[in-house]
Amino acid sequence: MAVAYERIADELRQSIRTGELRPGDRLPPETKLAETYRRSVPTIRDALRLLRDEGLIEKQHGRGNFVRRPRTRALRRNCRYQWEKDRARQPVTKRLETGATEYDTGLKADDLVFFAAYREIKADNGLAEALGVPEGTALLERSYRTRYAAESAPFSLVTSHIPRFLIEANPDLLDQTNEPWPGGTQSQLHTVGIELDRVEERVSARPPTPEEAEELELPPGTSVLILRKTSVDINGRVVDVSDVTLPGDRTELLFTTPLERW
Repeated sequence: MAVAYERIADELRQSIRTGELRPGDRLPPETKLAETYRRSVPTIRDALRLLRDEGLIEKQHGRGNFVRRPRTRALRRNCRYQWEKDRARQPVTKRLETGATEYDTGLKADDLVFFAAYREIKADNGLAEALGVPEGTALLERSYRTRYAAESAPFSLVTSHIPRFLIEANPDLLDQTNEPWPGGTQSQLHTVGIELDRVEERVSARPPTPEEAEELELPPGTSVLILRKTSVDINGRVVDVSDVTLPGDRTELLFTTPLERW
């Protein structure tokens, strides 16, 4: 038999699902809900915690509890890399029309807010092994965040590492103010004569760190997908290793593998 807070949560959940409480609506204060349901404030808090854990409501500091707005979903398909390669050599006017985030979400460029930060680091043991370079090699570390302008959380947390010696012939590639680069990384690499042969992706899942949960605005209990993307050129060199943290509540991965006929 359901306890009191579960029954209260059921009623509020039903109000959300039927549209009586709409996304963005503020719930009555806890004291008001306690009066309505003739229960104690701690019981109301238990009911609200249950709804927050389900991702149905969110608590805004100093403002109260609100019905959570559905976040824009991203569908990440493995065919995106061929799409990026096909457009890497197109005229800049064509490359400016759209980008990878637009490809994943169906949004327009004007719908998005983009941030990039560059810094130079030395390869630690893990990155040196992944990139096939000596430990201590100078790397360009690039951090990217892209979000829908109507939302406050980014679609993902991206950190890319490229050996500096591979791209330093074009100083524009070392300057973060040139971001977002029309055509993305494959177009950037093309300017220094690098063509990709393949992109390898390894995906795992884990609980988010507190910092990831805060930046991605994840409901309690939501996992993140961790994608390690390794880009290999036509000479067999690893030219870029990117780590992408994806929110598990609004990311879908779709892999289509063409099969040869008998």
